[in-house]
Amino acid sequence: MLCVFCRYRHSILFSLLFALSQSVPLIAYAVDDPPSANVQRLDPVIVSATKTPVPASQVTSAVEVITEKDFERRGDRTIVDALRLSQGMSSLSNGPSGSTNTVRLRGGSAAQTLVLIDGAIMNSATLGQFNFGTLTTDNIESVTVLRGAQSMLWGSDAIGGIVDIRTKRGKGTPKARIFAEYGSFASIREGGSVAGEVGPVDFSASLSRWDAANFSAINHKRGASERDALRNWQASSLLGMAGPMNGRLELVFRWINNDIDLDNPTTFGGGPFDVFKSKATSRQYIFSSSYHQPITDWWDQKITLAHARDKNVTQAGTNQRSIMDGMESTPGDFNNANIRTKSNRIEWQSNFRYEEMAVLTVGYQFREQLGKNEGGFSEQILSSHAGFAQIQLNLFDRFFATGGFRQDSYNSFGDSTTYRVTGGYLLKETGTKIRSSYSTGFRAPSINELYFPGFGNPNLGAEKSQSFDVGVDQQFFGNRVKLSVGYFWNRFRNLIQTVFDVDQCPPPNFPFGFCAQNVGSAKSQGWEVSGNVILAKELPYMNLFEISSQYTYTLTRDNATGNRLPRWPVHQASIDLTYKPIAPLSFTTTFRYVGSRFNTTGNQQPLADFHVINLAASYDFSNNLQGYIRVDNVLDRNYEEIQFFATPVRSIYGGVRVNFDIPFVM
Repeated sequence: MLCVFCRYRHSILFSLLFALSQSVPLIAYAVDDPPSANVQRLDPVIVSATKTPVPASQVTSAVEVITEKDFERRGDRTIVDALRLSQGMSSLSNGPSGSTNTVRLRGGSAAQTLVLIDGAIMNSATLGQFNFGTLTTDNIESVTVLRGAQSMLWGSDAIGGIVDIRTKRGKGTPKARIFAEYGSFASIREGGSVAGEVGPVDFSASLSRWDAANFSAINHKRGASERDALRNWQASSLLGMAGPMNGRLELVFRWINNDIDLDNPTTFGGGPFDVFKSKATSRQYIFSSSYHQPITDWWDQKITLAHARDKNVTQAGTNQRSIMDGMESTPGDFNNANIRTKSNRIEWQSNFRYEEMAVLTVGYQFREQLGKNEGGFSEQILSSHAGFAQIQLNLFDRFFATGGFRQDSYNSFGDSTTYRVTGGYLLKETGTKIRSSYSTGFRAPSINELYFPGFGNPNLGAEKSQSFDVGVDQQFFGNRVKLSVGYFWNRFRNLIQTVFDVDQCPPPNFPFGFCAQNVGSAKSQGWEVSGNVILAKELPYMNLFEISSQYTYTLTRDNATGNRLPRWPVHQASIDLTYKPIAPLSFTTTFRYVGSRFNTTGNQQPLADFHVINLAASYDFSNNLQGYIRVDNVLDRNYEEIQFFATPVRSIYGGVRVNFDIPFVM
């Protein structure tokens, strides 16, 4: 079956070319306007790529920043709603909002994507991956996606890249906001937040609740009838304080309380099953603090302390019905679970600057992850000490380079050495930047892979990777047109896989002859293309007309079999179109295409390609009152990201946001 993108590629290409051809006179018109009408976008500052602030035009890595304004414009409720449109990234959903949802980068696995929230490591100590399904966009200022192996700076799990999430920092006059939303699946969201500055102190805080029902985790079009509910509470805060000599202290807290009803997708024993009264309850607490202190004009230091804890309790349910033959049975007790994990991170970083030409960064990190499975295994600890060093060069604001290495020492498998070099050249006269990087990465085995009864292997080593990319970023018409083209290449080795080998997995420790071993190897390569065009701005009935798009080609291979890696599509694309006819009114349309892929290893269980269109609109009735509406899956497409699990049908949501100043008496 030909993909939708392929069938309509000529129409799509013609439409894009026509839009670009029509945009040239609009762009020229705007350039000739008085200076007040010119579009001047400040160069955003990226920290994640080097652990020091660097203007985006000087970053030599493949990076993307998603901001709070993007969330609001598109109506993104969860972080994964935004990440689905990102370049080089694939998302996987186990059903409705609130259920397990993971992301992967450039052919890697979810456990090979490091996720941080305000410096706290969020990857599960037992599973190795992070569940984005419970994390909403409330009080999130930005999400930075850094593609390519980043273990030199960030350590384990950063083989495919990192997702760095930052809580909102209060700015300006203190303001409060409340919102309320109602929509499909009996979805009700409400919440409030405050943010601002008072003297040397800045702050932000939020509290929100989200309830939904009437959505089956197993696709109801396959015969599931029971509706699964979501109950989600979240709170967060950031307190910042200015210190002496431009120092800064930050204290951040986040709490996520999520209850979601479950179904069972297993095909053993006649499944998948529509399960009654099966539920997962998770409680997450994230604490982090950091203090940055300049010592002189050429030397500054930063220390970060972060702690994250997670408690997950799963209830198997009372009874279940097979969607294949309708037979009813009782869920097994093995589906009950009580898992508790903790993650601690301490990092000291010192930066030495030589004018604007060079920055030397040295640092130390202690990382500790603890996991406990009630009835499975007692608390286990995975810890490491690491030292790293990096130098950054800036020659004449044209040539940029970084180089560094890192040494990690783990209590489970020993040492791992990683390094990274990058380079870039900026031709200011034409707005052209050429960038490239080569790096190595590693992933420490998770606690489950090491210690889970009957499967875990305490003799496992780390997964390893090599990563290379090269790209060209181009700007035209005073940054009104931005284009980017890049090629990437990855090699993965020592991958941890479950194998049947009675010699290496002897009874009684491994009663079925299966255990985890470092036997896998794979590769991925592909192309990333993106563009952003401001077709019009500050024109009559075109206050803003902007289009962003990206296309990712990812070819993956299991080196042992030659098969594609499971659930990795070759083709992915997205388009984000924003139109503001007048300042108070805004429309945003997003288009997402995901190509065909296989649900399991060995090119088994093919999943069809799909495309989804979402619409969002908002109107500012005043400076303090905004109404908005969002329509998801406009064309009512039936698709699955993971076989048997449901995704939303056409659904509509509407709400209001109210802002008001908070009086402070000094």
